[in-house]
Amino acid sequence: MMAARLARLLLLFGLAARGPASKMKVVEEPNTFGLNNPFLPQTSRLQPKRDPSPVSGPAHLSRLSGKCFSLVESTYKYEFCPFHNVTQHEQTFRWNAYSGILGIWHEWEIANNTFRGMWMRDGDSCRSRSRQSKVELTCGKSNRLVHVSEPSTCVYALTFETPLVCHPHSLLVYPALPAALQRRWDQVEQDLADELITSQGYEKLLRALFEDAGYLKAPEESESAQQEGDAQSLVFETLESCNKAHKELSKEIKRLKSVLTQHGIPYTKPAETSTSANLGSKTPIDRAAEQLRGDPGLRGNTL
Repeated sequence: MMAARLARLLLLFGLAARGPASKMKVVEEPNTFGLNNPFLPQTSRLQPKRDPSPVSGPAHLSRLSGKCFSLVESTYKYEFCPFHNVTQHEQTFRWNAYSGILGIWHEWEIANNTFRGMWMRDGDSCRSRSRQSKVELTCGKSNRLVHVSEPSTCVYALTFETPLVCHPHSLLVYPALPAALQRRWDQVEQDLADELITSQGYEKLLRALFEDAGYLKAPEESESAQQEGDAQSLVFETLESCNKAHKELSKEIKRLKSVLTQHGIPYTKPAETSTSANLGSKTPIDRAAEQLRGDPGLRGNTL
C-alpha cells in the first residue's frame, strides 16, 4: 500500500515537472554596433563605400584620430570618429533596427583662412544621393559630441566640443601648413598686393594650395570641366591675361564688322549702350524692318 502511494506521488511530480507545454526561453540582448564589430557576421556589418581620407589639418587635432565619441538622442545613438566616419544606430529591439553611415571623412571646410568644420561625405545612400555630415569644432572642457541635427534631408550637422580648439589660433590654416606652402602663400599675397592677380585668381590659387596640403579635395572632373566651361570667358587669373583676352575680342569684333560691311549687311550697337553713344552717325536701317520689330513708326518731331 505504501509502495503504491509512493509510486503515484512520483508520477504526479513527474507530470508537474514536465508541465502542460514547455515554453521557449527568450533572451533579450542589446544590439551591438560598429564598423569593425567582430561578433557580427560580415553581411550585417556596416559597409563603407570607400576608405577615409588621410588625417590632415592642425597637428594637435591628430590625437583625436582612432577615438570615437557618442551621443544618444531619443532612440538613436550617434557616433563620431574623427578622421574616420559618423554613424547612426537605432537603439531598439526591432528586428530591422536602422544602423547606417552618415558620412566618411572627406575634407575640411575652410573660410576666411580658418578651419570651419569637418565634412564627412559618401555615407549610405539616401534617395538619389549619399548622406553627408558637417562637424563643427567648438571649445569645451572635454572631448564630447554635444549635438546632432538634420537641417536638410540626408545632411546632418554635428557639434563636437574639445579643449584642443580653445586657443584663438588653434584653427588657423597658415600655421598648419608646411614651410614650403607657407612661402607659396606669401607669394600669392604679394602678387595680390602688387595687383598681378585678380581676386578670382587669388581665390583659385589659394584653393589649389589647400588641395596640395590635403585639406581640400579637388572637385570631380565633370563638375570641374563644367565650371571651367561656364566661367572660362569671365574669370581671369591675372591682369595680363585679362588684357590679352580684351585685345583678342576687340580684334574679332573688328573682323566681324568688316565682314558685315563687305556683304552690305547693316549693324547697330548693342541695345544696352548708353543713349549718348547712339547720338552719332548711324548706318541706314530699313524702317519697315524696324516696324516689324515693334517700332511705333513715328519719325521726326511728331509730338
